[in-house]
Amino acid sequence: MKPRYQLLGVLLVFCSLRVDLLTEACSCALSHPQDAYCSSDIVIRAKVVGKKLLKDGPFGTMRYTVKQMKMYKGFTKMQHVQHIYTDASEGLCGVKFDLNKYQYLITGRVYDGKVYTGLCNFNERWERLSLAQKKGINHRYLLGCNCRIKPCHSLPCFVTSKNECLWTDMLSHFGYPGYQSRNYACIQQKEGYCSWYRGMTSRDKTTINTTDP
Repeated sequence: MKPRYQLLGVLLVFCSLRVDLLTEACSCALSHPQDAYCSSDIVIRAKVVGKKLLKDGPFGTMRYTVKQMKMYKGFTKMQHVQHIYTDASEGLCGVKFDLNKYQYLITGRVYDGKVYTGLCNFNERWERLSLAQKKGINHRYLLGCNCRIKPCHSLPCFVTSKNECLWTDMLSHFGYPGYQSRNYACIQQKEGYCSWYRGMTSRDKTTINTTDP
């Protein structure tokens, strides 16, 4: 084989590997924090104090040791979380936490007695959460787990049942997370309808309908 064709062959192999890597990159559908809460087995606030790379899986699994500050959901699964497991590769949706720096809100699923999380779960530094999100995690999101948050990606959008709240953050050029994600919870009312609810403060006790904002 001539050198020119050998070089072409190497380039083709390299390009095919690049395509494979790109197609295997982590891809997650956007979700409202309430959906993330309701679909998780475990929701805790914790500080990450250690980590260890375990040699299982294609790129290994990272085991984070956490100091649990508070559990918001998951008492029926386990009483206390000591370790969080995630894929060591971000390309496979592994999440990275800073050690001994921040308190995190961590959500995840339980498999074989272990808590697993990733980039598609809702994991955020606690101080970055809005007051409404913190209240939602404490109790409000639980009140809306029978509701359905319906994403709206392009107008027109409509709700199709009484248990839906229309989520329009994706229409904003500011992107995600948007105003509804940070300030609203979709709560089931006494009549069985679900509607967006925006906290309770001394100046703002507002319940809005399923299409506002």
